[in-house]
Amino acid sequence: MALLERLLLFLFVFFISCFTRSQGGINFPLDFWNVSGLSPPEKYQTITVDQSGQGNYTTIQAAIDAIPSGNMEWICIYVKTGTYNEKVKIPREKPMIYLKGGGKRKTSVVWNSHNSIERDPTFISEADEVVVKSITFINSYNYPLGSNHNPIMPAVAAKISGDKSAFYRCGFMGVQDTLWDDSGRHYFKLCSIRGAVDFIMGSGQSIYERCTISVIAGFLSPQPGFITAQSRDAASDPNGFVFKDCNVIGNGTTYLGRPWRGHARVLFYNSTLSDIVVPQGWLDGDFIGTTMKDLVFAEEGCRGGGSSLSGRAWWETRLSKEEIRRLTSMSYVSEEGWIEKQAFNMLS
Repeated sequence: MALLERLLLFLFVFFISCFTRSQGGINFPLDFWNVSGLSPPEKYQTITVDQSGQGNYTTIQAAIDAIPSGNMEWICIYVKTGTYNEKVKIPREKPMIYLKGGGKRKTSVVWNSHNSIERDPTFISEADEVVVKSITFINSYNYPLGSNHNPIMPAVAAKISGDKSAFYRCGFMGVQDTLWDDSGRHYFKLCSIRGAVDFIMGSGQSIYERCTISVIAGFLSPQPGFITAQSRDAASDPNGFVFKDCNVIGNGTTYLGRPWRGHARVLFYNSTLSDIVVPQGWLDGDFIGTTMKDLVFAEEGCRGGGSSLSGRAWWETRLSKEEIRRLTSMSYVSEEGWIEKQAFNMLS
């Protein structure tokens, strides 16, 4: 089928699907999709959260609670603009949730807590197959800086523990341990992550693409901050943080990272590093049974005032071209194509 014909056919199907969605959609016969070469559009139920009472629920957690355990179909929770002062949790038994806000500058979830990094993050996502778009998560215990007299200590804005989780145009705001990228395969695109100390941490297997890493370490001066605290336990573990085409900005000075476990792995690739990055770049740790040579802290193709490798720690890893290709490829987190399958349905 000619390209123009396929395009016209796709537009026809798209408009018909949109027009009939409220009526349950149209079931096109299988032969239609085989001939067209297109994939059938997936429908999903939408639940609306609106603080004014004009939606199905007034809180995000109430909408999540209404979804049955063991759900096996995508459900969109559309969160209208506003500041939602609540703690939100997607439990392990509720996969396939698409949490969509009205814009990361317009829709925010705010909670003030620090007693337990396990129990008290503003947002906890334990389920597999979760997509979040256009929402900012804030732990206001000590953020914004100077807003209260609370000390600088761990206060997590988001903890992500489920597999196959993707975040688009989201914000994560805090001071210490802002984003706990705990476990599972994750993809962050066009997100903003702000903090001062270990503010991207955990043992997730994650790619951060075109994200803004905003350091607010000026208050620590003359001590620097730390962007990452990755926690890979063994050389055979697949997890690690890959920052691809990202932008590191902010105030004060900062290390790119320090290890949380003895085989921590972090790569900054093709990213812009401002002059807030200290010349050494990385700090090592003290772990029984491992040495600094067991760490995989690497940079490749970066630019900006903080990108010079001349003063870097002598043990910084030099990855091969094949290792860099493998880590920066989408297959590192999406070997079976789960991101692409989600994107077809979710990025509208």
